Amino acid sequence: MTSLAQRQTLLSLIDEAVAAGARAARACQIVGLSLRTVQRWKLTPDRGDQRPERLQQPANRYSELERQRILSVLNSEEYGHLPPSQIVPRLADRGEYLASESTMYRLLRSVGQLAHRGRQRAPSPQSKPRAITARAPNEVYSWDITYLPAAIKGRFYYLYLFLDLFSRMIVGWQVYDVEDGEHASQILRDTCRREGIEPGQVVLHSDNGGPMRGATMLATLRELGVTPSFSRPAVSDDNPYSEALFRTLKYRPQYPCKPFASLQQARAWVARFVHWYNREHRHSAIRFITPEQRHRGLDTVLLAQRQAVYEAARARAPHRWSGPLRNWSRIDVVHLNPDKNSAEASSAENNLRRAA
Repeated sequence: MTSLAQRQTLLSLIDEAVAAGARAARACQIVGLSLRTVQRWKLTPDRGDQRPERLQQPANRYSELERQRILSVLNSEEYGHLPPSQIVPRLADRGEYLASESTMYRLLRSVGQLAHRGRQRAPSPQSKPRAITARAPNEVYSWDITYLPAAIKGRFYYLYLFLDLFSRMIVGWQVYDVEDGEHASQILRDTCRREGIEPGQVVLHSDNGGPMRGATMLATLRELGVTPSFSRPAVSDDNPYSEALFRTLKYRPQYPCKPFASLQQARAWVARFVHWYNREHRHSAIRFITPEQRHRGLDTVLLAQRQAVYEAARARAPHRWSGPLRNWSRIDVVHLNPDKNSAEASSAENNLRRAA
């Protein structure tokens, strides 16, 4: 329900937005109203909500005396250590009915008695990882470990992959026969040395696996000055770039149908894949530039050349172009777990560059 003063305030805000150039329907949507409702309000601007202001009480609501009786049974010595799901059938076996199971839970919640009582740790809410933005290579890395099947049933080889989010280039990798934080630390050291990473330059994102949160890896991150970032437990969407890379790897037509016969064979196959992915694969998320070209800063010239080719083609045969040219503008910002505002800002920035 909205009072007359609230209606008049909302109508004035909507009118100001429309006068500034906003669409009426969009302005109404932002304040949580439909355009039809606003039109109806304007027909009777001096009349507020005519519905009676009264609080509805359900006819089957328990009285305060009945609520206290139920709570006394729930807190009794016989049932105080049991949840309602265990109390209800016990009462039924004795031929008694006090209330439904959901009502008991609701009463306990209303008096603050519905709390975790198990011996295991109570579940804690997990907030979304902080949004990270990459505007150049060697600013944000993502890494993960995936299984590669071995010839011995039940055995696996473990592929460690480090990916640069901005360029999508694989900057570090290796295959081992064990999953261990020491191996991951060594790959990270080699990568930072090869890429010339300075302390405080890179954010490294990963999931919550043992090698990722182990003491060895955390100590290496502190030593190298690399900032850690972690996904929420059991939420693969928090580390989407590594997950997408593993899908690309395992759905390649050249991916072996049979398990790898040896560690050396697995390493040789991954080496060929990394060479193809970094130097030959035109990545759709970066305007079909190879990751290595983008990592080395060559994509700006290449994309400008493509734009020139399309403009020349349209100039030669303008009748064949019914719409705008294909968008070959460079993608300047890459987000990891973005907030809604940052994602909208990035989209607006790309739209402005496209219009320019």
